Amino acid sequence: MNLTITLSLLLFTTPVSIGGFSNRKLIDDLIFYPPAITKQNQWYRFFTCGLIHADWGHLLFNMLSLYLFGEFVEQSFESPLLFGENGKVYYLALYVSALFFCLIPTFFQHRTNNRYRSLGASGAVSAIVFVGILFNPTSKIGFFFIPPVIPGYVFGPLYLLLSSLMGRQNRDNINHSAHIWGALYGLAFTLVLAFLLQTEYQPAQEFFYKVRAHLNSIGI
Repeated sequence: MNLTITLSLLLFTTPVSIGGFSNRKLIDDLIFYPPAITKQNQWYRFFTCGLIHADWGHLLFNMLSLYLFGEFVEQSFESPLLFGENGKVYYLALYVSALFFCLIPTFFQHRTNNRYRSLGASGAVSAIVFVGILFNPTSKIGFFFIPPVIPGYVFGPLYLLLSSLMGRQNRDNINHSAHIWGALYGLAFTLVLAFLLQTEYQPAQEFFYKVRAHLNSIGI
């Protein structure tokens, strides 16, 4: 089996997360805790919080999503029409930098909140998922309990809208802001990089072409 960047991320993240289920000190050392960044300059927490998860469900959902979308996105990045031999480097850069950028709004909102903590790779995974949608907008995706019947270009806006509404209600323990900003960052990273490198494959143009063709095929 070819050890891809995606599989490497899975193999690195999963055992650390499992270890954290029974090790409170490990969680405390790695979790995203804004006051520790503000007062003690522990900036590494932007990244290490992506290695730990709240429970098995949280871990499995993120790692399954990463695997399903990450393998496709990684292969797409390596395409000669896109980033070619540098594709793996850019793909890893996307994931790692998304861990940081998805939490910037959260940091400024809670930088002095001693009660706030956040963990999980959801923001970076959202970045990968939305880049997958960018590359293949007509692929069918499930929405929580709904089977995969929704085209990606419909799923994406609905997901962002729902995340925004749930974030405003603040009725759960989920950092919906990280999901939103991770998704938007993933799109921005890919589109800007493709534009700057003047790749033969321009994701934005191809996205709208594929969506228009799909709408025409169903008579819209």
